[in-house]
This record gives sequence, structure tokens and C-alpha cells, in this order.
Amino acid sequence: ALGNRTRMFSASSPTGPAFEGAQVRHGMRAAPGAIERVRIDPATLDVQYRVIGRDEWVASEKGKRERGKNGRSASDQTLSPSEARELRQRLRAEELATVKPAGICGSGIIEAIAELVLSGLVDASGRFVDSAPTERLKFEGAKGYFVLAWPHETSTGREIVVHADDIRAIQLAKAALYAGAKLLMRHAAAADLQTVDRIVLAGAFGSYIDPLHAMVLGMIPDCDLDHVTAVGNAAGDGALIMLLNQDKRREAETLARQVLHVQTATDPYFQDEFVAAIHIPHMNDPFPSLEPIMRQAAAVRIIDPPQRNSASQARAARRERRNNKEAMKERA
Repeated sequence: ALGNRTRMFSASSPTGPAFEGAQVRHGMRAAPGAIERVRIDPATLDVQYRVIGRDEWVASEKGKRERGKNGRSASDQTLSPSEARELRQRLRAEELATVKPAGICGSGIIEAIAELVLSGLVDASGRFVDSAPTERLKFEGAKGYFVLAWPHETSTGREIVVHADDIRAIQLAKAALYAGAKLLMRHAAAADLQTVDRIVLAGAFGSYIDPLHAMVLGMIPDCDLDHVTAVGNAAGDGALIMLLNQDKRREAETLARQVLHVQTATDPYFQDEFVAAIHIPHMNDPFPSLEPIMRQAAAVRIIDPPQRNSASQARAARRERRNNKEAMKERA
């Protein structure tokens, strides 16, 4: 919904289930064991994550655990057999007492992709850079994936990764969301609503989205980050207020009649807005609120943006147009 004191507009965007962890390779619902927060240091590419059911942040190890002789880890080699056995038993007991990651939920995948962008590992088209000084970035043919947690760090014994297909699924979902917002702004132009002064994220999911990461991906229009707030289950609270207060019920009925609903499915501008919004954060729209943050990240990161000549730029543009056409077919 978009509005001011005089007009109100609403729309529904077909985002699909990606924001809820579906269509994601290691996606899961927001339950104990789900990675819900991610940080990637742009200077070192070290990873930290936070798991539902566990209070502290977890620093993922820099690489796969190396095994020494007799199956002991390299750190065990200076210990006597009894000391090493005691140490392993104690570490095992500590592991059992903590929640280990099993997958990644919606807020986690959003933060992970945004952090990959801030670190320079993912470009504006949503592709992984093909050269990065980290063993976490791997490729299966033309598609890459980034390891958030190594097998020995998870409860499943498998890597938890962000795959290129996961990034694409989130791009399509966020493009639909942003396109819906832009359509509202188009219809509201006559009511002096071309820019957004404040954004309110409602719903349980909105409460867990970090405003910075949402804006880095281009899920929401540019706005002062201090003016982006979460209000929780606003629909439920509103329903409760209506049930307990007749005056508020009549006020809600009046507001509902005044809201202009915009049909995104039939709007002639939706396709153009959707395609432009697939870029991260956007193909055309400026995000001045993000510029200081992006400059700060670029100043310390160890990955330089790829330099392309005119021929490679043309190939990239053709490839992007082809992918966007395929994306529109997927949405249809």
C-alpha cells in the first residue's frame, strides 16, 4: 500500500514462495536450525551466521577441516591419545548442547545474497564473479555457489550454500515486489507521491527483514534507512482494534472504500518495471541512501569489480536480455 493523508493506493505482487525459503536449495521454514542472519566481511570474506534457537553469532571456519593421521584433527596431533580422546568427547558434548544449522530461511537468504553483493562476490546482474580469493566460492559449470557452512558445522553433515539458482529465485521475487511498488508510485504521481518518505514493513516476515539488506537487493524503493520500520502483525492488530472499537471499525470501512486498488497482472507497465527490477538493486532507479554504505564496502573489499571491454559488455547485455525474457515466461 502507498499513500499520504489524502490518497491511498494498494496492490498485490506475485512474489511466490522464495521469501519463505521455498525454491531455495537449502531453504527451510523459520524454525530451530535455520540460518536467519548472515554477515560476510568484505575485507576477508569470512562468514558469520546466526541460527534460530541459538543466541550467539557463529563464525564459520575459514575452510574445510583437515584431518591428520589416525583420523584425528590437526590440532589433536600434539596431544596424547587420552588427552585427544577427552578433548573430542568434550567437544562432542558441547556440539550436542548447541543448535547447528540445518538450512536457511527467508530472512537468511535475503541477508546472504545482500552480503555477497556488498562483498563484491555477486554483481548487479546476480552472477557470481568468476575469480575470488576464497575456497567458499565454487562452480558447477557456468553456475556458482557460495558455502555458508561446511559439512562438519551443520546438523545434516552437508554444506549449506547459496546457489546461483537461489539468487535468481530471490531476484524474480524481489523484482515482482519492487515492480508493484513502482506501479503504485506511477498511479499516485498525481497525488504527489513520486518519492517515498517512510516505509513500514508489516507481517511476521517483515519483522525479521533487515532494512539495509532489503534495500541493497532492491526489494524496497530508496528511502532514508532510519525511516524504514517494522510493525509486526499489523493486520492482526488492526482486526483486534476493529473488534474492540466501533469507531475504529467505521473508520476502517471508510478507508477501505477510499483505497484505489491497482491490478498488477493487467497493468501495461508491469512487465517493464519487473524486468528493470531484476537487477540488483535496480537497472535504472538511483538509491542515494545506499551510496555511503556501498562506498564503504567497496573501500575495504578485496575483490575488484570485473573490467569488461565493449565486446564483453555487449555479450553480457544480450545474455541479460535473454535471461529476462526467460524470467517473464517463468512469471507467466
